[in-house]
Parts: sequence; C-alpha cells; structure tokens
Amino acid sequence: MKALRPLVMSGKEVLPVVEGGKGISVSNGESSGAWASAGGVGTFSGVNADAYDENGQLIPQLYHGRTRRERHEELIAHSIRGGIYQARVAHETAGGEGRIHMNVLWEMAAAEQILHGVLEGSKGLIHGITCGAGMPYRVAEIAVKHGVYYYPIVSSARAFRALWLRAYNKFRDFLGGVVYEDPWLAGGHNGLSNSEDPLKPEDPYPRVKALREMMNSFGLHDTPILMAGGVWWLSEWEHWLDNPEIGPIGFQFGTRPLLTRESPISDAWKQRLLTLKPGDVYLNHFSPTGFYSSAVSNPFLEELKGRAERQVAYSVEPVGDLTAEFQVGPRGRPVYLTEHDRERAQGWVAAGHTNALKTPDTTLIFVDQATSDVIRKDQVDCMGCLSACNFSNWAQNEEGTTGRKADPRSFCIQKTLQNISHSEDVEHQLMFAGHNAYRFGQDPWYQNGFVPTVKQLVERIATGY
Repeated sequence: MKALRPLVMSGKEVLPVVEGGKGISVSNGESSGAWASAGGVGTFSGVNADAYDENGQLIPQLYHGRTRRERHEELIAHSIRGGIYQARVAHETAGGEGRIHMNVLWEMAAAEQILHGVLEGSKGLIHGITCGAGMPYRVAEIAVKHGVYYYPIVSSARAFRALWLRAYNKFRDFLGGVVYEDPWLAGGHNGLSNSEDPLKPEDPYPRVKALREMMNSFGLHDTPILMAGGVWWLSEWEHWLDNPEIGPIGFQFGTRPLLTRESPISDAWKQRLLTLKPGDVYLNHFSPTGFYSSAVSNPFLEELKGRAERQVAYSVEPVGDLTAEFQVGPRGRPVYLTEHDRERAQGWVAAGHTNALKTPDTTLIFVDQATSDVIRKDQVDCMGCLSACNFSNWAQNEEGTTGRKADPRSFCIQKTLQNISHSEDVEHQLMFAGHNAYRFGQDPWYQNGFVPTVKQLVERIATGY
C-alpha cells in the first residue's frame, strides 16, 4: 500500500488516522489519549462524559430536581464536569503526542453552554472540536473564541455549502478539516436527507469528490477531508491516497477502536462485537432525535420494531372507514378503527399487549403493562438531554416542550446509552455500531479473541490492514 502522508491537523503534523468520538462515555480520555500517543488524533466524547472523584470512584449522574428544567440544569453541570475531567485524562495519557479532539452533538441539550464550559475549564488541553448531528453554525465562533480548531461533520457537499456561506467563511483560519460521515455506513446517528433512500446506499467516492470540489471553490484546497464510516482496511481505500480529486485525506475510525484494551466498553460488548454477522447492524428510525441511526440488532431494537408494527390509525369519532368501536384505557373510552384494524388490535390484546398508547400521529400502539410502565416512567423522569426530544416532548425553549404529544414509539436515549456504557447488558440496551462491525469476526487479526492495545491498532491500520 502507498505510504500514509502525515497531515497537519489542529496545528501539528500527525498520522492521518482519527479516532471517532462516541458517546456516552464510549470514547473517553484514556482511549483518546492513547490514540494521540500513537501519533494520530484521539477524540473523546463530550456528551455526558464521566467524571471520577479523588478516590477514583465514578461520580453517578443522579438527578434530584423536581422539574425537567431543574434536572436539565443538573445535566449541564454533569456534562461540563465530565468533559473537563476527560480532557485532563486525555492530555496526560497523550504525553504531548498527536492531537486531542472533543466530539459533541449539536442537537444535544445546551450544546453551546457545555462547549463554552468545557473549553473554559480545560484551556490548552483540547486542540479541536468535531461536531455533527444537526447544522452546527455556531461551533466555529465558539471554537475560535477558545483558540481551538473546528471540524464540522457533514454527509454531503450541500450541507457544507450551507454551513460555509452562513457562518464558516468568517472563521476560515480555524477550520481544521471537514469530516464526511457516510450516512449508510457510519455508526450512531446518520445524516440522511429526506431525498436519500436509507435502503439504497451510495458510493462515497463521488460524494466526497463533490465535497472537495465545493471546498476548492471556497479556496479550501489544503483543508483535509476526513472519511468516516465504512473504513476498515486502508488498503481498500488506496485509490483515495494522493488523488487530486480527493485532495488531502484522512480516515476516521469509529467502530474499530471499540475493540481495544483501552476502550471503556464492557467485556460483554467486546465479545458481542466478535460474533456479529453481516446484516446485524442496520439503519432504524426509532431515535428520539428524529435522525436515522445505525445499531446492532438485539432484543432492545426488536421490541421497538414490535411497537411500530402493532400500530393502527384511530379517530375519536366515527369517520370514513374508522367506524369500528374499540375501547382503550382503564375507563374503556371508545375510539374508532377500521374493522380490519379492530380485529388486529383484539389479537394483540389477547396476546398480552393490553395497553393502547396514543402517538402524535393519531395512531395507537399496543404494548404490555410492564412496557407501558417503563415508557411512562422514562417520560416523567426526562432531564432534557436533547435540544428537542420526540419521546418525552422536551424542547430547549421557553415553553420546555415541542408542542407535540410524547411519542411512545421511541425511547429514552440518555437512559439506554448510560446503561450500556456502565453495565454488561448488551441485549436490552441500544448498541450503536458501524455497518462493518461484522468484520471483527472475519478479520484474521482478531482470531482467538485477540484484543489489541490502541498503539497496536494504530500501527496495524498504518500497514493497510
């Protein structure tokens, strides 16, 4: 394979390999610091990062406020404290090598406030900010104020054009690079537009070529693009290297760093990665963010699938075909379904899915009593972790609500991501992963359950495999 050319990123020449930031607490100071120590760019997650006390004990992210607004303020305090803590760990672990970046989601709650708080409390420890999950117009202004570089995450040339023309053209000197995150291959939340088919993946090459052409038109010929999503062996991307159509290029690895000794995920999670098969990771639309996301198929996702499938349209009065009366709730209030849907609903009730829950789209879903209780409790316990949440109807505005009914077809993303990152439960929690995660089981390097150090992984990646 061609030799990897170093890139200047965030003010320093580094290997063109970047650790993708993964929240919650899945990319931390130890893993990112080790990646930077190996000569690349390490990225810790600034989304509800963990903090530890002077005795090395994890500080639980507990919420005592009686209202969502009060719990929201507690969440902001937890996030700033955790981000500063992980920045210090990353800096110490890196030992002055590589670069340290922090990843945040623009659609997370209080993104701007948390960014300011972490960067203010960790001056000189963080070199760059990567930011996606939305259109982060103001991330450039915030980064420049604190003297760090910014790396927007986009999934199309069109998205970058909008960001550049609206905001980034004023802060070109601090644009460290542009992350192209493939919406069909990357793990976690994906940037599929309304015009793109989740079932029809597109070749990333022409999309990145278009991004480079757009960047060149703005005079950004030397600004690196970081390819994220679907990258496993760099030998498979050799035609991208030293390619004038692509320009300066680096590669971001989100899934492969999960299976390292420094990775903080549980042993159960690491072992599950080694058993994945093609198709075990798939795009779904259950996230309370409204985005598509890629996750491992497990009973958690199957239960959400079941909710969506056990769904019928209803009316509070007879209208059109909705004339078959059906009683819902403990008081047996009537709603009206089609005759066919009433038969389906009666079958679901007979099978134990006795609770009919209303959605914002004038439909009913059918779940059992235990699931209904969990949904209701999670909605009540909401701490406002997103700027807007479909599941709880929280929104970061004066009203504190989206104005829509809470959607029981979704789930509390804060709860399940905290659970999977702090327990051995990988069956009943959301497990994000890129679509190439099945390759752990096929890659001979991982035979016999081999788990490398981050240094070994970076050295291996540099060979092309």
